[in-house]
Amino acid sequence: MSTGEIGAKKSFGPILFVYDGSALAALAIERAGHELATDRDALTLCVWQPADVGFEPVNKRHFDADAANEVHQAAEETAAFGASLARNAGFRAQGLTTEAAPTWKGIIQTAGAHHVSIIVLGAHRHTGVVGHLLGTVAASVVSHASCSVLVVHPES
Repeated sequence: MSTGEIGAKKSFGPILFVYDGSALAALAIERAGHELATDRDALTLCVWQPADVGFEPVNKRHFDADAANEVHQAAEETAAFGASLARNAGFRAQGLTTEAAPTWKGIIQTAGAHHVSIIVLGAHRHTGVVGHLLGTVAASVVSHASCSVLVVHPES
């Protein structure tokens, strides 16, 4: 290693925040601000699909869940709000949406397309047989990601 390489700063890909409008997703962004180096690029992703929307719109306005253009618009607003949370936590963030089912596939595809270095998401707790059989988005992302994943759990 040459002398110039010793002081060289390692380049990292952007952080991918998965933001669904929930308090847990906001907590994940906040927690990442404490756990990860800030002042770096970040994408705040809202995954959407018509009918089974898959996120909580931040402005609480009514929209037709069967109308793809209305769902997409609400997803863009949700992603933009998530990006503002990430900027407040110290990241250079922009909002991003993708239409995907299941949700975890959209997250993995987006991570690959943008060469992210880490995915940050909240783990919603599922209970009962249905939660056990269906699994969670977080578990699927951890299983399929080729980069690091930071999973934030609800505060007790």
